[in-house]
Amino acid sequence: MSERRRPRVVIIGGGFGGLYAARAFKRMDVDLTVIDRTNHHLFQPLLYQVATATLAPTDITAPIRWLLARQTNASVMMSEVQRIDVSRRTVEIEGERELPYDYLIVAAGARHSYFAHPEWETAAPGLKSIDDAIRLRQRILSAFERAELETDPVERAAWLTFVIVGGGPTGTELAGMLPTIARHIQPRDFRRIAHEPARVVLLEGGARVLPTYPDSLSEHARRDLANLGVEVRTGALVTAVERDHVRVGDAEVIRSNTVIWAAGNAASPLGKSLGASVDRAGRVLVQPDLSIPGHPEVFVIGDMASISTRGKPVPGVAPAAMQMGAYAARAVRRDLEQRPRTPFVYRNKGDLATIGRHRAIADFGWLQVTGGIAWWFWLFLHILYLAGFRNRLSVLIEWAYSYFTYERGARLITRVERAPLVQAVASPADHPASSSASPAAPTAVAAASR
Repeated sequence: MSERRRPRVVIIGGGFGGLYAARAFKRMDVDLTVIDRTNHHLFQPLLYQVATATLAPTDITAPIRWLLARQTNASVMMSEVQRIDVSRRTVEIEGERELPYDYLIVAAGARHSYFAHPEWETAAPGLKSIDDAIRLRQRILSAFERAELETDPVERAAWLTFVIVGGGPTGTELAGMLPTIARHIQPRDFRRIAHEPARVVLLEGGARVLPTYPDSLSEHARRDLANLGVEVRTGALVTAVERDHVRVGDAEVIRSNTVIWAAGNAASPLGKSLGASVDRAGRVLVQPDLSIPGHPEVFVIGDMASISTRGKPVPGVAPAAMQMGAYAARAVRRDLEQRPRTPFVYRNKGDLATIGRHRAIADFGWLQVTGGIAWWFWLFLHILYLAGFRNRLSVLIEWAYSYFTYERGARLITRVERAPLVQAVASPADHPASSSASPAAPTAVAAASR
């Protein structure tokens, strides 16, 4: 008599959703495989702190193999998923290798969307991966260096002008950090630009920044940004992004050699290969149990899933992805125990956003908090959710160092660009879609918040 085969579970993606799903399978009698294009889990909420040289890349990453090392039913593969065949229940990875599955959890995340203008990515990179953060750090720090060398006042001002497109959490957090960096680095470390003003412009296409927060908190964040010296522009429709400027509306041009994109998401294209309906952002319209229609063995979670619970859309944030991942694992357990599944319900434990030192907002539904209390609470929660004791300790040390000295502990420019800096930020090899896209005619684009 042959031995019973254990159910095969494949998870695509080692982000919050994938990692929390994998951990939830720890005590289940399954064979688990986690596939990710990188070898590390990334704590995405702190990416902007790597981009602004507060933290090092290793502070917010941890090897997936290390995180799952004690989980004997789990194996990890670093590979790119090429396609998913839901009819044959297989996942094809690099080298035309096929992995069969009994259950599949797709948590491949999202990238930034340029609203039908992929050619803008070269001039205005976004912030979704650790590579993005390192490139952005390179651009921000190099802008000060290039300004120090520049003799033309107009060009120097362009190097000291930072434009951020998108007034969501990522955009506001970046905008709040940049004036602090300039205020404390320029006078101490530079000579020619020591007293030159750095200009930070935040462009939001909607009526207010942080539009998912209550009006009062959104307005509080706007005032905090303004007090830091950020030019907050709402109702600002970006119509063109070039190497040395941004066009707003039909006529206004803002000269800047450092433009950062934080204005929209597009789900992984793997979602479209599942054969299910998707929304405008490419997110899969999933069933109440996070599965796709006709295939209860396939779950889509995190930024790739579009679902509403209790009459509200589930936001694309880390806590939602964590809850989805754990839920998908429980749904598999229920199947194996021959019990019916229950619908997924997102429990929002609160939304927080930081604007700068002692400046933050928090919305717990029943309670709204601003200022220093919200900022300290934000720090505590982010330390708590970091993966690994070493990461928590190193981030705590870096934050303490930055808090007391106003220094940036990771101010390294690891490569010197002799060509125009913004042209070298993203090569065609890094983003094939960008290299093949032809420039589209200028159209007004609302800087939809991330």
